Amino acid sequence: MGFIYARIVSMEELNLRNYAHIGDAVWELFVREYTVFKTQNLKNLHKITTERVNSKYQADMLNFIDSDLTEDEHDLARRARNCPIPIARRNNQSEYRQATAFEALIGFWYLHDKERYSQIIEKIKTEFFI
Repeated sequence: MGFIYARIVSMEELNLRNYAHIGDAVWELFVREYTVFKTQNLKNLHKITTERVNSKYQADMLNFIDSDLTEDEHDLARRARNCPIPIARRNNQSEYRQATAFEALIGFWYLHDKERYSQIIEKIKTEFFI
């Protein structure tokens, strides 16, 4: 049995948690791809990756791109921020919610608008991934 890919037409067709799930994987892959060209030292690879793949950093990235978001993107981020959060993550609720919103946007762009995804990633790379 193989994978079936269905074209998704609107923001509503996937659950926001699913966009965040995809966005989390895409973000981590982007960061890992960046780190492998920075160092071959495994300890440093892990350090650089974990510094950028965490809720605090992702919340900061959402704040950084906020002024570039369209009204629809702000709405998607707002709805993702308001999703119920797992009990284990409730210590840093605000930070975790912001990170979820960032991941949902990354996931949405990755699936639906690669050009927009590339624009945002380039903006982030220029400022934070030197």
